[in-house]
Amino acid sequence: MQNWAYVRVSSETQNEGRQMLAMEKLDIPEENIFVDKASGKDFQRPAYQNMLRRLMRGDTLYLAALDRLGRNYLEIQNQWRILTKDIGVEIVIIDVPLLDTRIHKDLMGTFIADLTMSLLSVFAEQERNSIRKRQAEGIAAAKLRGVRFGRPNAKFPANFTDLVTQWEDGALAFEEILEQCGVCRSTFYKYLAQHRLIQSFKLHESSIMV
Repeated sequence: MQNWAYVRVSSETQNEGRQMLAMEKLDIPEENIFVDKASGKDFQRPAYQNMLRRLMRGDTLYLAALDRLGRNYLEIQNQWRILTKDIGVEIVIIDVPLLDTRIHKDLMGTFIADLTMSLLSVFAEQERNSIRKRQAEGIAAAKLRGVRFGRPNAKFPANFTDLVTQWEDGALAFEEILEQCGVCRSTFYKYLAQHRLIQSFKLHESSIMV
């Protein structure tokens, strides 16, 4: 029987230090601590799936909080069943003493633990939905202020006209012009269309001036 720990934060920019500190106090071997930096919307996470394959009946799994397991009500319910019933693992949620399957073995204790787990699972999913709503509202507000999202528009290489001329004259292979421009095929043709439009405009403008 071994002790294991699962730690999760939602993104690379978030810090798992608080959770790791809690696990270190339990003297869990470092190789038995699995860390994911991924959303809690589902359980297709590399570290979690790796840990799942190693867990055995009688082992104990520690989590700092239930929402570190996940933030999807139905998925949490399903994984809880897999862990406690199918594999036979004991689960300890550190910040909720009621969620310690080692000590609640009688019918009433099991009922209270399951009810607590269900309620917290609902709250975890609601919080995830609230976070997504706040993010969407923040993005919408930023767009109204003129903030632009996504990759910045690519710029013409300084020698793009010369490169195009060499390519059109057959002096430069297509793969070479892509490499020198530092773009993929679709972006190059976008460059080319814009380039020809600009050249056409300049030609038209010069003819008017003459």
